[in-house]
Amino acid sequence: MTGARLAAEEFLCDLGTAVPPASPEHWDDILLVVTELAANAVQYAPGPFALRMRRTFDGVHVTLRDTNPTPPAPRSFDPRTGGGGIGWHLIHALCDQVSVVPDERGKDVHVFLPW
Repeated sequence: MTGARLAAEEFLCDLGTAVPPASPEHWDDILLVVTELAANAVQYAPGPFALRMRRTFDGVHVTLRDTNPTPPAPRSFDPRTGGGGIGWHLIHALCDQVSVVPDERGKDVHVFLPW
């Protein structure tokens, strides 16, 4: 999980040198979404995950590949059980687009965020 966040920070540093974000919040939003995606992969997938990031015309496309073919589903937040359940809602709130492409070996979660 930490490796994914560090890789995302390196990508954003390189991108920000060439093209600064339109708003400082975009940087933080991307890091938060990457952290949530990685945390979900660690918690719910039985194997490793892979992170890919690329610049799009007006934002950043993040793809996280994991080994669980089951698409994520929103859960209700219940503070009595120690929290949890807000990550998938948060991802949808921060991203312009979210899609999940499952196959027999796992799934790709694609998110598009403004930059």
